[in-house]
Amino acid sequence: MEAALIVPLLAAAVQSGTPILFATLGEMFTERAGVLNLGVEGMMVVGALAAFLTAQATGSPWLGLLAAGCAAALVGGLHGVVCLHFLGNQTVSGLALTIFGVGLANYLGTPFIGQRAPGFEPFDVPVLSAIPLLGDILFRHDALVYLSFLLPPLFWLFWHRTRPGLALTAAGEYPRAASAAGLNPVALRWAGILAGGFLVGLGGAYLSLAYTHLWTNGMTAGRGWIAVALVIFAFWRPGRAMFGAYLFGGVMAFQLRLQASGTDVPSSFLLMLPYALTVLALVLSALRGRGASSSAAPAALGVNIEPEG
Repeated sequence: MEAALIVPLLAAAVQSGTPILFATLGEMFTERAGVLNLGVEGMMVVGALAAFLTAQATGSPWLGLLAAGCAAALVGGLHGVVCLHFLGNQTVSGLALTIFGVGLANYLGTPFIGQRAPGFEPFDVPVLSAIPLLGDILFRHDALVYLSFLLPPLFWLFWHRTRPGLALTAAGEYPRAASAAGLNPVALRWAGILAGGFLVGLGGAYLSLAYTHLWTNGMTAGRGWIAVALVIFAFWRPGRAMFGAYLFGGVMAFQLRLQASGTDVPSSFLLMLPYALTVLALVLSALRGRGASSSAAPAALGVNIEPEG
């Protein structure tokens, strides 16, 4: 009986955590290059709308996925213009990007509320889905979940074992040293913003094409902010980000199941749980890391690159 209750909850945690994982890895990619982007929520919801509209118009969820990544990267590019070209304040620009993205998605998406679009359907992975317990938890999902399994180890290899990854990290740690070594830190930061925005868009696409298959305003429901917090919680490490995303996803799935069960606990309290966990995670990270979290962050994170000479 316990397995019958726990296994579906863990499977739902993986599903609920997948959009958060995409967004967290996207923000981590951007921050590794030295750019702080607090506009994840706005980029994510724009990606969700672009995915929905494209899939509805073309009948292809894969084209919707591509459109989501491109739309979020385009919105993230506005942040790049402000911070890399005009050397504006990265925090203010990111907050403005969230307000802009949420407002734009609500304005353009209102006529489509409640409409459905073709999306990604779950399927069993041969052999692996037959593994007792583990198969039901991990290997009976859709293609985007399986893609998310691959990204954290690939990103670790990219950042630590490839020349482009090391160059991107150098732009976030010591941009002047990177420039002295013949690299272009501004171009590398542009790459971090656009690639990170594309990943954030995939997280939005998951919500409209796999998690719900429909559009509603406010679909992201604060997941972008959770992703920003999760980067700190994970100490900028993709493996910890994966664990944290599924932890937060599990809390979301748990509160939804409690509400469906007709519990006497007030619904407002249950809705608060994921965000209360976000605050708790940040507090614990700060207490643990007066050394660890600060040393894990890129040294030049949030610092604009001043023109030389």
